[in-house]
Amino acid sequence: MNEAPEGITDCQFRTRIVQGEGTISRTGLLAKELSAKRALIVTDHGIVVAGHVQKAIDSLKESGIEAVVFDGAEENPTTVHVEETVQFARETHPDLIIGLGGGSSLDTAKGCNFLLAGGGRMQDYWGTGKGKGNFLPMIAIPTTGGTGSEMQSYALISDSETHLKMACGDVRAACAVAILDPLLTLTQPAQVTAVTGIDAISHAVETWVSRRRSPLSMMFSREAFRLLSRAFPAVIQTPDSVQARADMQLGAALAGLAIENSMLGAAHALANPVTSRFGTIHGQAVGITLPHVVRFNGERFGEWYLDLLIAAGLWPADAATDSAGEILANLLGQWVAMAGLYGALTDCGVGDSHVSTLSTEAVAQWTAGFNPRPVSAADAAQLYRNAL
Repeated sequence: MNEAPEGITDCQFRTRIVQGEGTISRTGLLAKELSAKRALIVTDHGIVVAGHVQKAIDSLKESGIEAVVFDGAEENPTTVHVEETVQFARETHPDLIIGLGGGSSLDTAKGCNFLLAGGGRMQDYWGTGKGKGNFLPMIAIPTTGGTGSEMQSYALISDSETHLKMACGDVRAACAVAILDPLLTLTQPAQVTAVTGIDAISHAVETWVSRRRSPLSMMFSREAFRLLSRAFPAVIQTPDSVQARADMQLGAALAGLAIENSMLGAAHALANPVTSRFGTIHGQAVGITLPHVVRFNGERFGEWYLDLLIAAGLWPADAATDSAGEILANLLGQWVAMAGLYGALTDCGVGDSHVSTLSTEAVAQWTAGFNPRPVSAADAAQLYRNAL
């Protein structure tokens, strides 16, 4: 996200997008353009088993580039995971980093880049513009249609001791290239398709009403929601539809651009402590919190949600309504149910006794401050109780 004063647009396109079926085969050529000789691929074991890592290695070899692989990335990466990656990187001396996998692999790769360049601990980079030294160029190859991390200069890393999710951002951490190959998403388990898809939708919805929204960020949010609102039901019902998966990937990337230029809101602020403390998958957590936040915001900003529904073709342009927040919230809940995800926090092990702690942590989340309607600890507690 840029740091222009509120009301001023400062939009920079830092990441080249290469999209299309089979584009992973261009990894080597793109790496060569970045003058790479040895590439570190940060991924997880499942992506290795799926064969995607070998495709990247083969492409790199064809361009005369050596590849080393760290496959220890895990869901909801913590400072410990980043430190393990950095240790491996320091032993192998790469001049290019490739994040290959879901958002966790991409965030781990970006976190590694911070520490390789500037040393210290991940906690030192919590915030914006705190990077040091020379970052390595990075290529992102997402295997999901979800996080949009490939388009963001932030790494979202949890402190392994406090469980707080830290957004660590610097323009130099932005990826040089994002390769969007929809064929890579065909191997996703159904649950991964569901949670990453809901996450992408949440990004489009939250950035649309962010306090930092601008005409350009709204353009990304609008098109992202239009693509995702059509592709998500299609990809759930017809998992082998390459077109639906391509639309999900592009929608997620555009939503990532919207985040980069506007930021998120209260649904993510509420979801992050649940993910950190209960190990709940991020997309699952935000899928539960988002409808309640939309209702909360809709009491004051319903017209904004109406505009989004109309832009996506989900509401007639000539039909007014004073309950757009409720309509959108219900639609989001229907998509969560269609995907077979939990609809309540109690399903994730959260009880009323946890609300006080979670509320305190939620309002301390950076994204809470970008919600269009201010969220107090009491508001957060009520939203959690609504979601139980």
